[in-house]
Amino acid sequence: MDKLDAIFAPETIAVIGASTQKGKVGHDIFANILSNGYKGTLYPVNPKARSVLSVKCYTSIGNIPDPIDLAMIILPPKAALASVQECINKGVKGIVIVSAGFKEVGGEGADIEKQIKVLCNKAGVRLVGPNCLGVINPSPKVSLNASFSARMPEPGNVSFISQSGALCTAVLDYAADKGFGFSKFISIGNKADVDELDLLRYYHKDPDTDVVMIYMEELSRSAEEFITEVRKMTSGTNPTHVIAIKSGSSAAGARAAASHTGALAGADVIYDGLFTMAGILRCKTVNQLFDYAQAFAGNKYPTGDHVAIVTNAGGPGIMATDMSEQSGLKLAQFSEETITELKKYLPSTANFHNPVDVIGDAAKDRYENTLATVLADRGVDAVLIILTPQSMTDAIGTAESIVRIAENTIKPILCAFMGIVDVSDGVKLLQKHKVPVYQFPESAARSLGALREGMKWLFRKILPPYNLVYDKEKAGRIIEQYLSQGRFVLGELDGNEILKCYGFNILPMELAKTADEARQMAEKLGYPVVMKIVSPQILHKSDAGGVKVRLENGKAVETAFEQIMENAKKYDPDAYLEGVLVQQMAPAGKEVILGVTWDPVFGHAVMFGLGGIFVEVYKDVAFRLSPMGRNVARRMVKSIRGYPILKGLRGEAPSDIEEIEKNIVSLKALVDDYPVIRELDINPLFVHEAGKKTTVADIIIRLDDSAQNQCNGGSSNA
Repeated sequence: MDKLDAIFAPETIAVIGASTQKGKVGHDIFANILSNGYKGTLYPVNPKARSVLSVKCYTSIGNIPDPIDLAMIILPPKAALASVQECINKGVKGIVIVSAGFKEVGGEGADIEKQIKVLCNKAGVRLVGPNCLGVINPSPKVSLNASFSARMPEPGNVSFISQSGALCTAVLDYAADKGFGFSKFISIGNKADVDELDLLRYYHKDPDTDVVMIYMEELSRSAEEFITEVRKMTSGTNPTHVIAIKSGSSAAGARAAASHTGALAGADVIYDGLFTMAGILRCKTVNQLFDYAQAFAGNKYPTGDHVAIVTNAGGPGIMATDMSEQSGLKLAQFSEETITELKKYLPSTANFHNPVDVIGDAAKDRYENTLATVLADRGVDAVLIILTPQSMTDAIGTAESIVRIAENTIKPILCAFMGIVDVSDGVKLLQKHKVPVYQFPESAARSLGALREGMKWLFRKILPPYNLVYDKEKAGRIIEQYLSQGRFVLGELDGNEILKCYGFNILPMELAKTADEARQMAEKLGYPVVMKIVSPQILHKSDAGGVKVRLENGKAVETAFEQIMENAKKYDPDAYLEGVLVQQMAPAGKEVILGVTWDPVFGHAVMFGLGGIFVEVYKDVAFRLSPMGRNVARRMVKSIRGYPILKGLRGEAPSDIEEIEKNIVSLKALVDDYPVIRELDINPLFVHEAGKKTTVADIIIRLDDSAQNQCNGGSSNA
């Protein structure tokens, strides 16, 4: 038996702080449990009242003669602390603290919350809250509304998790209007104990839950633990589909940093990576959250990306076509047999190709025959039906036809019944039979695209891990030497040596102190060469006029040396100039960027994207976290908008994408082995044709400046 059963399906409940005064939270929660037909036994606890709503009141939980599964506590912090101890003494199995005034206000409230957490952990009692809405289980076997929302939702196969209690009440109201049902519904507030991961584990085992909706404000677990566990739940033969909306999606989290990676690494883009790695579908709005959940709750999924659109109006059909293509879907090409069959049922003015226009005067039989015909086409993976209300339109009849066909097909059917009043009866019928229905075709098409993304996740290709070997000890000696000297920005020579230890292809290079030395080195390396300023204070060399490329002879090298040094002095008169790096010119290739940044919540995040000087303009990058392996790296590379450039456009040869993937895995292994690395940029990394690997062109590594005289090597996660 799961300990959270005491929260979601208690046989006995004590409401501690139950009130006789209507409008008080303690009164309304008790009233909601009582009036919504709770199947267990309910006890109000209030030392100052004889009864609440005609139910005998107890002065303390200890005086209740029966065992108690769940205690609902509606008391201020100090009183709540004493009550928690009484609950533990009583043997209560679960506690929900609805009251506010704890961690969210800081000070004494935060201290009391910590004490409550310690008490519950020691006693093995699961705690929800504080500062939460409560818990709802609409199952007829339980019928529990232990919340301060008066609205009891219909039973369904979708469970909900929210960190915000206020949002919950709005969601319940919205769900009622949409005829949307829930299996379980909970607000977790401050997450002193029970958090999203605990609930996802519980919901994954729950036979009544197929889909989980989450409203998340912040993650309270390590990213690696969350990703590893949730990925198991969203995969396999019995997956739980998880859809999330994350608050705080502005770019304000991105910070000023020494590297491009650090500057682009706002919390929001890292959450994108976290959700992607865990198999969680992210939404931008609450509307979208419901749209996607409705689609997944139908439990029918497209096995391919070819959609048929059936409409009684041309304009909405075009809108659906556009959104389908934007959502990664394609219009199905009908077979000749399908077109011949459609001509039997449709008027000559109809469009027999996809999207099928059944004409505005279409009755229910025309919709029914058309739907059955396109579903039978082997080239159709899903159908999107659009109905606009016209004077001859039979919305309820058409809905009945759709329901009959939907019951006998494994292919998903999504509907857009446009309007509100005229189509309302048809919409209610579709909702009752779990046929996803939307007000506008764009929402239906976007939701169908989300279904397809869910299927692609389930059937993603899993490749064996790379067997990569690193010279960890040599890299460690270089890092330790910098830390022991109180230096925290690695020069390009040493930075490249570290990358070489982790399998990167680096260019021959030497440091010149004079123009004459630079010329001699260039002749030794072979023309053409690149020259760069070397200074701990000048990290972005191009900004300082500190880079010269494609130098073909000694005279050009000597002139470039003088210009680079002069430019650097003008750029930062106080900068210490170590000299100029003379480097063999990299062979031609596509420019990408690889980077790492460290976040106090998520740990190290790896970035990949198109590189060069415009990386912060185009921002075509992706972030991923631990655990990092070959499969994560492959999906990461494919996720950027510029991926077709790497695949080869207009007859160009494809780039060495597999080598990029190995570089990503190796880079994560480096920072796992040496977490003292705080920021790292390889920009650009030149990617050559398939089989010809990659070449590091420029590197920045910044160490943790609080780690002087210590170098902690971890274990590689590659």
